[in-house]
Amino acid sequence: MKRKPVAVAVVVILIGALGLFFAGKSFTGGLKLPRLGPECTVRADGEVTLDSVQMANAATISAVGMRRKMPERAVVVALATAFQESKLENLDTGDRDSLGLFQQRPSQGWGTPEKIQDPRYAADKFYAALKKVKGWKTMRVTDAAQKVQRSAFPNAYEKWADESEVLARALTGRATGAVECTVSGKPALRGAAAAAALAEVFTLDWGIEATTAADVTVAVKDPSSGWRYAHWLVSHAETTGLERVRFADREWTAPDGKWQPVTGDRRVGSETVVAEVFR
Repeated sequence: MKRKPVAVAVVVILIGALGLFFAGKSFTGGLKLPRLGPECTVRADGEVTLDSVQMANAATISAVGMRRKMPERAVVVALATAFQESKLENLDTGDRDSLGLFQQRPSQGWGTPEKIQDPRYAADKFYAALKKVKGWKTMRVTDAAQKVQRSAFPNAYEKWADESEVLARALTGRATGAVECTVSGKPALRGAAAAAALAEVFTLDWGIEATTAADVTVAVKDPSSGWRYAHWLVSHAETTGLERVRFADREWTAPDGKWQPVTGDRRVGSETVVAEVFR
């Protein structure tokens, strides 16, 4: 009977020690946010680790910005805003009537609840509002974001600036083989259904058509646009049945999750990105 308090104390100490350990791990070697699924790591003059849901949302936010021909700085501001507002998760609740990635409020004219919870719509509305801010390109990230969001915590966005710059470098195509996601378990879709679904989501995000046959192929103009699309594909692999992405002399595969050099017949050149789905 006398040993019970000791046992409880030991358990409490162990739990506390584990908490400190993981807290310490969370901020060393890159950003570590709570993960909902397989891990994605982005390396582009820095490192950020996200779960597959966060990664897909980040890729969509970037794609919408590129489609609107917004500069990379706008993507950084948008990502930092979504980091702060929702941790890059498409929330169905928030402060008062706030919803979605950017916690936009229907009562403040951002749109209907259904539209706001469409990541593409939400990102598009954010960029439209940012574009109207005079001088936003030369502002600090947090100041530009605050002009759009009008948050009660105007300086909160700045703490996500470094992580957002890493993501933006990769997702806008300025880094090579920078997005690596590990996908395990049964694929969400297979075969023709997977290829059709992947092509549809790609078109929704980018506003351009992908060619769908056994695989999905995207024509590119230069290495930057090629890596832009390749990184987007890997970011969305978890929900699309994607097995392999090839561009130029590099190849990503699931569940390995790494970009590796390829030679010979597996090379696809620098004019096409090829996405292969599980059969």
